[in-house]
Amino acid sequence: MYTASEKLTSANITDIMQTAYIEYSMSVIISRALPDARDGLKPVQRRVLYAMLREGLLHNRSFDKCAGVVGEVLKNYHPHGDSSVYDTLVRMAQPWVMRYPLIDPQGNFGSVDGDPPAAYRYTEARLRDIAEDLLKDIEEDTVDFVPNYKESTTEPTVLPSALPNLLMNGSTGIAVGMTTNIPPHNLDEIITATCAIIDNPRISVDDLCNIIQGPDFPTGGIISGREGILSYLKTGKGIVRTRGKAHTEEMKGGMEQIVITEIPYNVNRNTLVTRIAELVGEKEIDGIRDLRDESDENTRIVVELKRGEQAKVVINQLFQKTALESSFGVTLLALDKKRPKQMNIKELIECYIEHRRDVVTRRTKFRLREAEDRAHILEGYIIALDNLDDFVKIIRASANREEAKTRLMAKYPLSERQTDAILELRLYQLTGLERGKIEAEYIELMKLIDELRSILASETKLLELIKQELMAMKEKYTSPRRTEIVGAAGEFRMEDVVPNEGCVMTVSHLGFIKRTRVADYRSQKRGGKGVIGAETYDEDFVEHLFTASTHDFILFLTSTGQCHVKKVYDVPEGTRASKGKSVSSFLRLAEGEKIAAMICVKDFVNTLHIAMATKNGVTKKTNLADYTNATREGGLRGIKLEEGDTLVGCVLTNGENEIILISNKGQAVRFKEEDLRDQGRDTVGVTGMRFKYEGDYVKTIAVCDSVAKLLVAREDGVGKRTPFEDYRLTSRGGTGVIAIDLPEDGSVNVAGALSVGENDEVMLLTAKGQSIRCPVNGIRETGRGAKGVRLVTLEPGDKLLSIARIVETDEEQAAGAEVPDAGAAPTV
Repeated sequence: MYTASEKLTSANITDIMQTAYIEYSMSVIISRALPDARDGLKPVQRRVLYAMLREGLLHNRSFDKCAGVVGEVLKNYHPHGDSSVYDTLVRMAQPWVMRYPLIDPQGNFGSVDGDPPAAYRYTEARLRDIAEDLLKDIEEDTVDFVPNYKESTTEPTVLPSALPNLLMNGSTGIAVGMTTNIPPHNLDEIITATCAIIDNPRISVDDLCNIIQGPDFPTGGIISGREGILSYLKTGKGIVRTRGKAHTEEMKGGMEQIVITEIPYNVNRNTLVTRIAELVGEKEIDGIRDLRDESDENTRIVVELKRGEQAKVVINQLFQKTALESSFGVTLLALDKKRPKQMNIKELIECYIEHRRDVVTRRTKFRLREAEDRAHILEGYIIALDNLDDFVKIIRASANREEAKTRLMAKYPLSERQTDAILELRLYQLTGLERGKIEAEYIELMKLIDELRSILASETKLLELIKQELMAMKEKYTSPRRTEIVGAAGEFRMEDVVPNEGCVMTVSHLGFIKRTRVADYRSQKRGGKGVIGAETYDEDFVEHLFTASTHDFILFLTSTGQCHVKKVYDVPEGTRASKGKSVSSFLRLAEGEKIAAMICVKDFVNTLHIAMATKNGVTKKTNLADYTNATREGGLRGIKLEEGDTLVGCVLTNGENEIILISNKGQAVRFKEEDLRDQGRDTVGVTGMRFKYEGDYVKTIAVCDSVAKLLVAREDGVGKRTPFEDYRLTSRGGTGVIAIDLPEDGSVNVAGALSVGENDEVMLLTAKGQSIRCPVNGIRETGRGAKGVRLVTLEPGDKLLSIARIVETDEEQAAGAEVPDAGAAPTV
């Protein structure tokens, strides 16, 4: 039934549903799901922070129950379920979610493993100081307030936001027909970019992209390439590929384990571990022996490998088949003037600058009003103090306050507000001391009023003030970048997850190889006893030693003339005292084939050459670019050897070098590289050295350097450092001159020789595994005919086996060490 006063109208239900749905959609978009471009907060987040401020939960005060905060928010600001409020509070306190957490938690607030937080009756919280800076000056009419849902109080429509919160902490939200997904960034970079726009409003987005490197996730990780980053910075939309960090560690028994220390943003650590276990159980990933989650506050997921398994292969499988590699789809969508808008990075920052301009202007006007009002009162005080006796007489003669007020205003130029303030003065304020305070306060107030008026009158001064406040925030909350951005866009490279550091590689006589960090060998003086460099097994001994950086290429030239190319990080890592792993586990070696020489290069360029020497004195030169394809499995032919001959060494040359060959019996031949023409890979070469003594053979090959010296070492630990000029330049094919004196009985031969600079350090290795690292400048320079000095003290029955020059990385250079170029002088 309906009454006559009711009016019924007919309408199309499609139109009604369309109108109702649009209104609902806009309500969700504006009032729930999307952040404001000015303060980067959704309404519920803003209400939680404001309620905590009203409750007095500041960073330097005691914690209070989260239940109280949730109740306050529900009571006054957010008429929805308590779970939405508590979930918001928890999220703003979780350091793996927020790059700069806004709430300081106490109690169980969940974990990166996906564990839920405790109920709000058990947990406590308070604001962090960074959140207080978002709320700073809110009482000074800096933002608009609107009535709350029941009109019992008011709430802010936006926070003053002294920090660009939207970009520093990011935001995510799903509205009706649109989503936002803004990653967190490094505050230092965002503030620097904001100041750059203030200084030059016409700055290009490309210039801003040079300042803002990309996302800076609280969980760290690695971003490969900047293509996706540049896309979202310029257009507001892009896909960023993130990857966790993993490294390998050697275990007892020669096995390896992979340790994951950082995971991509928004990845559940427990789910990741469970997924790896499932893949192992389903035989999707082979080679994993055990899996453990040893994480506490820091991530540490340990993946133990089966004996002989290559860590690189397993790591790549983890990246391909688990969330250890993830994509983060960025959409820079936020509310601009209550309208959803997808913006590029410059437009977002401009929204924030405009907001700060409005906030600082309103704050300045508020402070100016307050200062002018106080100055007005002080002017009345001064009039009263100048005519104190007359004021007292008028007041005493008046019947009441209103009469005194009327008579004072009639006689003196006082406003009603000034008169009321004068009548409320206490007697002690009429003393001379108080008069001086009033006058001093008035002078300071007038200076402040002039300053505030100048800010309002000058746009330049206003923007400079905004910039100064931002720089103060940057200094206060500066934080180093956690997420590393590496490599080119596209596929991840192993270099992205393997640190670039110096390492020492050793190959034993029986074919065991390993690499060890250079830092594990301490620097010692000449003649020291050294440290244990490698254990010996069943009469095995270390035959080759080589130093490089992990991101370089290493060329393995075998005794049969084959060339294999690997990355240095492919070599299994081991401790200084470990045995290492068989070369055959990652190189395809024929029966009886051994590693004869190794050199390190940054890249395969056609300006360099490889000069080789065989045991029988044959030499050959080939362009380095000819070995580019040697990275394929099985390698390539590096030199064609005659029957009974083997390769003993090789060096890099630039086409104009001089080469020196040193024989086992201490003879040396020096000749120009021009004597060797470039030959193809599968060729024999030409004669480089003939032998003076029966049974002699080439021990090593080196490149002559005018600023370096030739260090020659004997098997008994004696050596000498001699200028290359002391060795007569001849044509290739000669018998040479004496490099170092040896006993006539043939009991001691040459252990090795290499070119060294004054500031170099060398590694000495003995057959029993003793190793010592010492500076070259500790070895006295002598002439070619001298006997030399003691390089290392040997134990009975031991002998010096090889010497190599130390190669250090940029990280060690930063610590004060001089870094030679790893590719300039390869070690054999």
